[in-house]
Amino acid sequence: PRRYSAMKEYLSELDKETKKALETFYGFSEGKSKVRRSVDDWNRTGSDFFQQIPLLKVEDFSRTATDLHSGQKRKIEGSVFHKDSSIVNSGDSNDIIGFQLCDANNSSECALYTFSSGVNAIQEWYKLHYMNIMAQIPLETKEKLSYSADDLLLTCFFDGLSCDKRHFTRFHHPLHGNCYTFNSGENGTILSTSTGGSEYGLQVVLYIDEADYNPFLVTSTGAKIIVHDQNEYPFIEDIGTEIETAAATSIGMHFTRSRKLSKPYSDCTETGADIPVENLYNKSYSLQICLHSCFQKAMVDSCGCAQYAQPLPTGAEYCNYKKNPNWMYCYYRLHEKFVKEQLGCQQICKDACSFKEWALTTSIAQWPSTVSEDWMLRVLSWDKGQKLNKKLNKTDLANLMVFYKDLNERFISENPANTLVILLSNFGGQLGLWMSCSVVCVIEIVEVFLIDSLSIVLRRQWQKAKKWWHGRQRGSSGKAPQASDPERQSHERQGHDNPTCIDEDLPTFTTALRLPLPQDSPLPRTPPPNYSTLRLETAFTEQLPDTLELGQH
Repeated sequence: PRRYSAMKEYLSELDKETKKALETFYGFSEGKSKVRRSVDDWNRTGSDFFQQIPLLKVEDFSRTATDLHSGQKRKIEGSVFHKDSSIVNSGDSNDIIGFQLCDANNSSECALYTFSSGVNAIQEWYKLHYMNIMAQIPLETKEKLSYSADDLLLTCFFDGLSCDKRHFTRFHHPLHGNCYTFNSGENGTILSTSTGGSEYGLQVVLYIDEADYNPFLVTSTGAKIIVHDQNEYPFIEDIGTEIETAAATSIGMHFTRSRKLSKPYSDCTETGADIPVENLYNKSYSLQICLHSCFQKAMVDSCGCAQYAQPLPTGAEYCNYKKNPNWMYCYYRLHEKFVKEQLGCQQICKDACSFKEWALTTSIAQWPSTVSEDWMLRVLSWDKGQKLNKKLNKTDLANLMVFYKDLNERFISENPANTLVILLSNFGGQLGLWMSCSVVCVIEIVEVFLIDSLSIVLRRQWQKAKKWWHGRQRGSSGKAPQASDPERQSHERQGHDNPTCIDEDLPTFTTALRLPLPQDSPLPRTPPPNYSTLRLETAFTEQLPDTLELGQH
């Protein structure tokens, strides 16, 4: 992550104690015979690092451990967490080494973290102190301690044309130092390739500088890369692809755009605005951003400081044991809850409804070849001769090619299997198939059983109300005067004055049959029609003879 030669003044004490630990635990010594030191010799060296996080040797599973700083045995009162699952297969418990973290406010609250390999124990112990030291160094200083774009890039080609450091944008990662993004689009221009194939992708030769690596922080050489969208944050530590030195790594890509349906079909979020977690990365929402931001917020709330590997929230500062002596114990306890999904972050955070994916296919070839190694290394050393005072070795270089296999964009989207229109269509189709019903038939049924029934009930109620009202008016006004007989007879002959027809609606056929005849009134008669065609006239003046004979017989 950073040049070890520039970091030595910050890490000198930590490196010294790490080497002493290796010599004491395993008899490892640089330039000396591998002889274990006694505990008394160890005590005379005194170490603040081991006082902060004591290293222990677990002798058995009876919760007894030996403090390698003091040489005394102690009873383990706290919980034991095994950081390596292979511990259950370890035949000799004496080889198990770990460290103990205790609550600064309560010394009885402790947790022992054990490892089946001393390599893992030393690296984890070193990393904790490394983060403590880096948290106290200003950002500008850490950027200067890391590699610049000129140091990292030897050659660059994109789409068959030459490129340089101007096409790369720097951002500082807490754990990986200076990282560089090609085609970030921050200057307003996004480069595009003209066609697929390795010749039209990105080709770079990286300077790894293996000799300037920190021997305790990392144990492998190479570089990490990740392909991502301009609006996405690159989680290098989670999904980064490692490339090795002295090799040409070709990465072919297929681009896929996916979109899922939101509620009520799934529990995804469109933009993350409905998630009650602050986005600390200032990039488009993703599940990883939400989870890391949620954990960092819980870290600040519970421990009073921020974890060094994640972005810094507003108003918070990174943890270090000078200002926050209890942060390590708090962090490990909090991380345990996070892994067991007891912190609530997995329940709050949701998947994004739309996302982009790059399917990578990696192939590796030996580079440079044996016959071309000599002249290539000479030329590259000459190109870097003004900055480097040594001849390049092939283990210091890594050749990388990133390209699209084809320019076809694959789009995957979710569509609802049943919508309201499809549901009504299926319902109507089933009714038509099994009951010979159509939409018109359904409407008529609704009209007959609902609308007509309602209208009949309302009309009955209206008639009752009118009858009650007329009866009340007659009762209040008294007996009406009698009209003269001719006038009364004239009114009785009028059908609309019939007492049966008391409403304004025309009588139906049924009510018409029940109408009583008017009293003292002759039945109306209709005279027969006076048609001339009904008169019988014969066309013969005399009777025919044959009819007479019939008449005589």
